[in-house]
Amino acid sequence: MNEQKVITLKDEERQKCEVWTRVMGYLRPVSEYNIGKKSEFASRKTFIESIATQEVMGVAAE
Repeated sequence: MNEQKVITLKDEERQKCEVWTRVMGYLRPVSEYNIGKKSEFASRKTFIESIATQEVMGVAAE
């Protein structure tokens, strides 16, 4: 009933996806970063509000 069709692409059909992010108030493509900034970008963690709130509330409850 719910058959999923697997889609595969050949390398020549693929397209590069450019990632942009904000640095020092400006939007810039990550591909233009220097080596140090690329390393810093790779080590970033995504902020998840619900997890941060739980941690804060856990500390407040103690």
